[in-house]
Amino acid sequence: MKLNIAVLPGDGIGPEIIEQALRVTEAVCEKFGHELSYEYGLVGASAIDQVGNPYPDGTHELCMASDAVLFGAIGDPKYDNDPSAKVRPEQGLLAMRKKLGLYANIRPVSTFPSLIHKSPLRADLVDGADFMCVRELTGGMYFGRPQGRSEDGNTAYDTCVYTREEVERILHLSYKYAQMRRKKVTVVDKANVLATSRLWRQIAQEIAPQYPDVETEYMFVDNAAMQIIQWPKRFDVLVTENLFGDILTDEASVITGSLGMLPSASIGIHTSVFEPIHGSYPQAAGKNIANPLATILSVAMMFEYAFELKEESELIRNAVAASMDAEVVTEDISLSGKAHLTSAVGDWIVDYVKK
Repeated sequence: MKLNIAVLPGDGIGPEIIEQALRVTEAVCEKFGHELSYEYGLVGASAIDQVGNPYPDGTHELCMASDAVLFGAIGDPKYDNDPSAKVRPEQGLLAMRKKLGLYANIRPVSTFPSLIHKSPLRADLVDGADFMCVRELTGGMYFGRPQGRSEDGNTAYDTCVYTREEVERILHLSYKYAQMRRKKVTVVDKANVLATSRLWRQIAQEIAPQYPDVETEYMFVDNAAMQIIQWPKRFDVLVTENLFGDILTDEASVITGSLGMLPSASIGIHTSVFEPIHGSYPQAAGKNIANPLATILSVAMMFEYAFELKEESELIRNAVAASMDAEVVTEDISLSGKAHLTSAVGDWIVDYVKK
């Protein structure tokens, strides 16, 4: 198979973790006889610095012409600390989601035995947790208009908007994933307060009978936030709107014991994007200490979801698990205090794949 990938390293530690993810991609393609081609594109603060646009037209054209996008991270303190900045790196991410039609963010949450001690939750609560968060990406408050501030600057407003089409497509996708897993969908909303949530619940009640083999439950977002911490093993596929999903997926990340272990896929109408959920971690940029495992696991998701190559995907997951068992990990998750550099972790996983 020919794999044509757009590579967007972005900011901070993005270039370092993407480098290791690409090395693993190349090793897997070599092992299985796939033809790999890729091209780099600008995004985020680095794109602003070079061309004044966090998601340049050339990057968008590259993404549209590719089979998948491998994405690092965006963000830079010089923009975070400047409230008056008119152009921000995060605007590039929102523009990419909108233009590529990235309507569903998929974040698997599962535990590694060697990392359970790092979770702030008791081992008996998190051991064996395995669920998937499906977050709607193109609607809701992040994109709703009007949005802004009053002329005197003392009042601010955001608008939450959802259409039937947006809700239907994310729900259908969630039910299809549930059919491939443990056949349970949890629809998270705030239907007792919000009109958009009542639309979500109405449409979910219409769609659920189309999937009689899947159990459906409805849960208010505040209750879901509590139960993710109290009983994470009760969930299978959890689907929700943009803002709720943004918050709940970061909360769920602590279950694994490290934000640096969580991959994600943003499923699109045009081209899908695969990225770690952590940020650009500018304090570590250029030091060769960042954890590349979430990005490498995002490559595993890319093989599975973009190319339907499950054997290749499973090999990468096995390699990551083996590296953790062998304690070949970066300082953030090291048990023994003997930390390995980012590149050394990449070396070990590449060797595992080749052997």
